[in-house]
Amino acid sequence: MTTSSPDPTASPEPLDSLILHTTDNAVSWITLNRPEAMNAVTWDQRERVIALLDEASGDPGVRAVVITATGRGFCAGADLRGAPAMGERVPGDVARTVRRGAQRLIAAVLDCEKPVIAAVNGTAAGIGAHLAFACDLVIAAEPARFIEVFARRGLVPDGGGAYLLPRLIGPQRAKELMFFGDSVSATEAERLGLVNRVVPADDLEKTAREWARRLATGPTRALALTKQLLNASLDSDRATAFAAEANAQEINMTTADANEGVAAFVERRPPTFRGR
Repeated sequence: MTTSSPDPTASPEPLDSLILHTTDNAVSWITLNRPEAMNAVTWDQRERVIALLDEASGDPGVRAVVITATGRGFCAGADLRGAPAMGERVPGDVARTVRRGAQRLIAAVLDCEKPVIAAVNGTAAGIGAHLAFACDLVIAAEPARFIEVFARRGLVPDGGGAYLLPRLIGPQRAKELMFFGDSVSATEAERLGLVNRVVPADDLEKTAREWARRLATGPTRALALTKQLLNASLDSDRATAFAAEANAQEINMTTADANEGVAAFVERRPPTFRGR
């Protein structure tokens, strides 16, 4: 687990000020806001992000999600302050902590029924890097960098890193990043396939808003099913993948957006999708 040392002099702040949340034009914006700690996430903050992603899945008024941060860092890893107190450690405690913590956060992004964009403003290290890589699309500002810090600390990667990275860049590149823990620039991350687009820092929010707007005006249920198919594809054999694709088509053809898309094609006009 990647951790940042807590500051015993720090005064507690309201959770709503540490995880900012707004919904704008059907886009849920989740902003990590602890710039003085490079947005290392505490137990409470992690739970808040998980809850917001779950709410986005079930809210028809939300059709896309953006995760971003303030200051110079996107997320420097996990900060264990605020975690439930533990007694004497017994076998199984560490595994349980990982399952309930970092893995739940990453699963919440992967399982969110709305497309999720990471707008990476600065350093993404450890679980912070995995939070970005779990998102469906990653936009990085030019100063951003990604660091697999676990080996530097004598730790095994958590937060699904050993699952995510080989699927994004292949096992050999993943091993290089995880064995050495070198800092990867935004440009190099784009070249490797970890990032979709690198933009000047001043253009990050504008680009994220434009991509989120396009997603939020798209066929929301079709995008959710497409995300589900793509995320499962590398774990499936051909027969399973083809069956899932057929089932997704069956489900999607019951939606109003699918009917609208077909009607718009026949009538030679742009479709107006309503997310239903």
